[in-house]
Amino acid sequence: MAEKVIENDEIQRYLPHRYPFLLVDRILELDEDGSRMVGLKNVSANEPHFQGHFPGRPIMPGVLIIEAMAQVGAVGLLKQPENQGKLALFAGIEKARFRQMVVPGDQLRIEVKLLGRRGRIGRSEAKAYVGDKLAAEAELVFALTDMA
Repeated sequence: MAEKVIENDEIQRYLPHRYPFLLVDRILELDEDGSRMVGLKNVSANEPHFQGHFPGRPIMPGVLIIEAMAQVGAVGLLKQPENQGKLALFAGIEKARFRQMVVPGDQLRIEVKLLGRRGRIGRSEAKAYVGDKLAAEAELVFALTDMA
């Protein structure tokens, strides 16, 4: 069963990221065991990367879409009691594909599913949609570590 919506102020309890690098605005769904989560990223023309990527044709950089997917997954992991106070780090990005441009005014709906975890290393499948169109997908490998 999915938990209630998690707003931005609560997201910041689990993620150390802050503006302009906090790339998830809200968690819409989160399975109690952290195995599946759905997050939302509102793409705004005011974001600093659009000044140079690209002038006159702003497109959200693919690496930031990947980072947004990772942050959604991290909230689900770090909200689990046994992981609170830890930090989720990238250990790998595999099978990344970008299917359509993401531009200011878009809303990214990000779905992340935990594929497995062994000790502090895990793997998840992430997909980002604009409306019902797949914008990006990847398998993300992560490592959990102590915050200090």
